[in-house]
Amino acid sequence: MGKQLFLAVLGAGAGILVSAGVFTVLLAVGLVPRFAGKTHTGRKIFLYEEMVVLGTLTGGAVSIYRGTDQLGRLIRERLPFGGQTVQIWRGVSFLILLLFGLFAGIFVGCLAVAIAEMLDSIPILTRRIGFRHGLGFMVLSVALGKLAGSLIYFVLRFYETGL
Repeated sequence: MGKQLFLAVLGAGAGILVSAGVFTVLLAVGLVPRFAGKTHTGRKIFLYEEMVVLGTLTGGAVSIYRGTDQLGRLIRERLPFGGQTVQIWRGVSFLILLLFGLFAGIFVGCLAVAIAEMLDSIPILTRRIGFRHGLGFMVLSVALGKLAGSLIYFVLRFYETGL
């Protein structure tokens, strides 16, 4: 019981840390306001932000809870449209994947452009706040930490057991 509680707290803490990092990057590059500005829909910026959070929560739920990714199997088993169910579901699932790929590609492309623009401002920021020494050490520390975490994950085969 103690091991499961420890792993639950560790997993929740890591999840909160990762999601905070993702949202920080999105805020730092100003992606949501940029979308609102380019589409002239600034009055709906809160809707954009809510959709980013909803998408993150939905993606997290689908990747964690078993069975949430089995909608197609469930529909094929029940056959709500008789013998045509499989063909209808193939068409619907193709359309869903097409739309997801389109919107994911747009999002990743815009994020890459926004990060590239932000990288130009990092040297200016470090000079203004007086952070002249230690930036390389900080970047190296983050890289080594990610390397250590990846090695532990793959060497101990956590991907096979989930533990």
